[in-house]
Amino acid sequence: MPDLHSENPAIAILGAGPAGCTLACFLALRGIPCVVFDDDKRPDLLVGESLVPAVVQTLKKLGIEERVADCSVKKPGASFFHPSDTRVHLKFTKHGKKEPGYAYNVPRPEFDNILRERAIELGVPFIHHRAKVQCSEHPQRDVELTDESLRAAGLNDHPRWLIDATGRNRLLARTLDLPADTGSRKDVAYFAHFDGFLHDEVIPGQIIISILDHGWAWRIPLRGKLSVGVVMDKKAAKKLGDTPEQRLETAIHQDPLMKDKAMHAKRITEVKTYTNYQLISQQGYGKGYILLGDAFGFVDPMLSPGLFMSLEAARLLDKHLFAKGIAPRDSDQALDRYINELRHWHQSWQKLIDQFYDGRILRMYEAGSSFAEGKRYFSPGKIMERHVRRVISSMASGNGTCSSYNQKLLEMCDKHMIWDVHDADFYAVK
Repeated sequence: MPDLHSENPAIAILGAGPAGCTLACFLALRGIPCVVFDDDKRPDLLVGESLVPAVVQTLKKLGIEERVADCSVKKPGASFFHPSDTRVHLKFTKHGKKEPGYAYNVPRPEFDNILRERAIELGVPFIHHRAKVQCSEHPQRDVELTDESLRAAGLNDHPRWLIDATGRNRLLARTLDLPADTGSRKDVAYFAHFDGFLHDEVIPGQIIISILDHGWAWRIPLRGKLSVGVVMDKKAAKKLGDTPEQRLETAIHQDPLMKDKAMHAKRITEVKTYTNYQLISQQGYGKGYILLGDAFGFVDPMLSPGLFMSLEAARLLDKHLFAKGIAPRDSDQALDRYINELRHWHQSWQKLIDQFYDGRILRMYEAGSSFAEGKRYFSPGKIMERHVRRVISSMASGNGTCSSYNQKLLEMCDKHMIWDVHDADFYAVK
């Protein structure tokens, strides 16, 4: 195996979040030297605390599932609550190795540290320095590390690849002024951790997504606490108070689905604010650089695809490019395949999320329940209703998200198999 502490590794990963550390682990397992720039900043509170089952395969491959399980709450599925008393309980199902039937709700700082520690165990060197870059005049590089960052890493020459894993900071995209497409929703999120916030409507570990008058809320059970957040249009949020704390508290106590559960709750962390929930870069790589994870794009947090997409991006980059070496002859073709597949993932997740936002999924569940009510277990109506539920569960798990069959089935059901329920707009997130 090559020396992972090579004096001049050909790959520099900028950022030590989940995407960067996962890629570093994959490279180490291949014996490919790299260096990771890590500014050592670890926020106490981060969004992305609920995983989807498709992550589990990567955790197993990296040999860290037991460590993640030790600090997490096992997640069997997700429930969706509508003010009309509609309740949808989505349970992940086990189907072969790809669908384990569960995921985890994770404390983000601990989860991120597990990935980082695993990379260190595999021999990856971390440079405790915030990477700085500049546009390059070299014919083979669009962007390069500054002399200060080269010295900090002990590098005598520029790496072959700079991989941007700086998350929403999008270091290389901002430096190169790369264009990006943004989604239609302009939401803001406020969230914190609470003690004494009741969460007894569902089976243990189940997360709850509830529809608000303007937006939606999440409740994620963690060990000894509950993560509670609200996502809503910025204009609607301003009417709830002058500070993030006021807005989160008001949203909780105005919601009939949460206010009784929060009666004796105590907030035990600060309130965090997040914005910009839908963004995909128009360009994912160039001369000497590649965008990874959130630095390439991020999907709306509905259904919790964020961490999966970060880890999946690392897996896809490893699969399409580095499985062939550091700089194969067909680098551009390999990177095109990486970006195309990554973009397909983003589009598939967004399509499913949009169906939750515009009310079609909840309407489909209501219609399915009505369609199957009173029917025998093996009746056509009952069989179809169970099949559609399994398809939606598989798509939300991250395993069947990109399936064209699954997508077309939902479209067919929406057009031809729904009656005697409210229009989709009734269930929509405003």
